[in-house]
Amino acid sequence: MSNFTHDKMTKMMKKLMLITLMIGSICSFGQQNWHFQDYTDDGYAGISLHKAYTLLKDRKPKPVIVAILDSGVDTTNEDIKHFLWQNPNEIPANGKDDDHNGFIDDVHGWNFLGNAKGQNIDAESLEVTRMYSRMFKKFNNIDTLHLKGNDKKEFDLYIRIRNDYQNRVKEANEELTYYTIVIKNVTRMENALKQYLHTDTLTESKLKPLLTCQNDTIKTFASRYYQSKKAGYELAQIKNAALVTEKKLKTELNPDFDARYIVGDNPFNINDSIYGNNDIMGPSCNHGTFTAGIIAADRHNGNNAFGIADCVQIMILRIVPGGDERDKDVANAIKYAVNNGAKILNMSFGKQYSPEKNMVDDAITYAESKGVIFIHAAGNESNNNDKIPHFPSPVGINNKLLTKRWIDVGASGIKVDENLAAPFSNYGKKTVDVFAPGVKIFSTGLHNSFRASNGTSASCPVVTGIAALLMSYFPELTSSEIRNIILSSVNIYKIRVLLPSKSEYNKRIPFTKLSKTGGIVNAEKAVKMAISLSKKR
Repeated sequence: MSNFTHDKMTKMMKKLMLITLMIGSICSFGQQNWHFQDYTDDGYAGISLHKAYTLLKDRKPKPVIVAILDSGVDTTNEDIKHFLWQNPNEIPANGKDDDHNGFIDDVHGWNFLGNAKGQNIDAESLEVTRMYSRMFKKFNNIDTLHLKGNDKKEFDLYIRIRNDYQNRVKEANEELTYYTIVIKNVTRMENALKQYLHTDTLTESKLKPLLTCQNDTIKTFASRYYQSKKAGYELAQIKNAALVTEKKLKTELNPDFDARYIVGDNPFNINDSIYGNNDIMGPSCNHGTFTAGIIAADRHNGNNAFGIADCVQIMILRIVPGGDERDKDVANAIKYAVNNGAKILNMSFGKQYSPEKNMVDDAITYAESKGVIFIHAAGNESNNNDKIPHFPSPVGINNKLLTKRWIDVGASGIKVDENLAAPFSNYGKKTVDVFAPGVKIFSTGLHNSFRASNGTSASCPVVTGIAALLMSYFPELTSSEIRNIILSSVNIYKIRVLLPSKSEYNKRIPFTKLSKTGGIVNAEKAVKMAISLSKKR
């Protein structure tokens, strides 16, 4: 460990903690669906969903189409399959484009990450890697001292991109080295303790007596191992973190890695728009299945997880691979959703660069003209989005507001304490609208399984679920009114919390300063406001 400074060690430990959080784990039964609960009655910083449904008991909902722009969704899942959007103008599995929109057999949505042969992209590079690769080829062997105009601006951008890319590669390599050392040391401790105790398993009851052991080496090992277990670190999690980082270096941060050839389109030409296939599950749809369940999992089949909204139709648009999504796919998915009747778009994805932002901006402007609501995850980098951009965004290239129906969502924790802002969550007083539960959220997984996970990717569908609930039970309200209700009905907690930050580890800040509204969404208050506004119609 001698090659690591104290600051690097602290940074690595925090990174490991965040990766452990983002990987997710099954929470205890007592906390399952905590995000539905009420702070006053239950002590959790939830959305008071049960109270909201009590207010709606005498109303009948109308179905609302919600588009999930994500990694794909498991369409066989028992909790989701009954709520899939059905394209009314497409005959399933006949191999024809019945509605003449260019997409064959798009029965429940479309996959923009595949080709007509049924091949699909799984892993992808990051946008910063793709930009670095293209710009390196342009500027590496030319005289850059006398560049002028747009060439000079592009070169300056290249320097910024190159520095960012190289820093990410350096950080990832340091992480992998650190994890390798930790795995080696923890394995050595485990083996020594097991041998000393003549056991195959290490439990708290077996370790505790060793804390006062006369053997100094065993005593030290037991103390370190015991503390790591209490902190929630498991060897399997550390190994998983190492695998995540190793894969990142091979794919996301590899400038020679190119998966787009599978699709066969020109990703820089928005007019080359007919591509992909109807395999909306794809090779890895765990993320999308999880977000879909938060919104719409069956509320009446007795399973442990159930969705927030009870009258939705899920349209599945696969655009998010392992790595960064492409701007062109985002734009085309938005247009597809709008053209096929989606009223709410759940976008649990994002990135720090958007080279073809004009494509996405045009699609957002089009969706705004049709009254569509955008719900977008703020991101999981512990960044201030006011300072570090997070795309897509409702603000255009010329700082013009593209839509007034956008909600950017940060992630909040379980208890009203210093950890109310999730440590991984992005934030921003100017750019993040609101927070929503995003820690240990229980939802659907692959093959009819259930799991808990963390992230603004979970917070985003919590807000989408509330928007769909309001839209289905109050169809007389406009989408602008529904957005305003969600943002005006938040719970305000006037406490100081730990700032989500990669460098300022113990800084505390008022929770109200982390977003525009300063609060956490609340379904009960939103329904009350909707009832009041509806009565005035």
